[in-house]
Amino acid sequence: MSKVIAIMSMSLDGYVADPNDGVGEVFDWYMSSGDVEFHTGGSDPMTFKVSRPSAVHLRSLWSELGAVLTGRRTFEVADGWGGNHAWGPAFVLTHDIPPGWPRPDSTVHFVTDGIESAVNQAKAAAGEKSVAVHGADTIQQLLNAGLLDEIHVDIAAVLLGSGVRLFDQLAGTPSVLGDPTVIAGVGVTHVRYPVRKASKAESHPIASAR
Repeated sequence: MSKVIAIMSMSLDGYVADPNDGVGEVFDWYMSSGDVEFHTGGSDPMTFKVSRPSAVHLRSLWSELGAVLTGRRTFEVADGWGGNHAWGPAFVLTHDIPPGWPRPDSTVHFVTDGIESAVNQAKAAAGEKSVAVHGADTIQQLLNAGLLDEIHVDIAAVLLGSGVRLFDQLAGTPSVLGDPTVIAGVGVTHVRYPVRKASKAESHPIASAR
């Protein structure tokens, strides 16, 4: 069954971009953390240079993915990924379709009827593979709607102090996650948590003993 997985690179203090929307500090590990080349594919291919543990991790993770779900802001910053995202068909959550899109031979689709529709369309496109989610706002919406299955965070070895927070504007907190898997790279730690679908009847043993 297809899963919905949040995938973001983040500073240790919880930011995915600096106050000017710069992401260099949290993405530096992709380009300078080792000498193992990792090729992204897609219409706008890139070659990462990472440590061996990070390369093994990226190959395993990317092999799981069959579609991507993002917000309009991420789409624009990425310039539409050249029309074809490396992870497969891309579904952009937006209020209106940008001028000049959709384009011939592009696998970028625009969803204007809400996040549940976007998830359903992305899952259908992914088939047996999983849907990757990019963008802090989109991830927050999915968490609040109970539509996220896993959170994968690449924690860069940097403290930004301020900027765009990944986990902000959350409802229903505290939210207890499942046990993580952890891979230590160079300049980055890859952490992956399952999102628990907690029952409303659950309570903390200490609180219930009062």
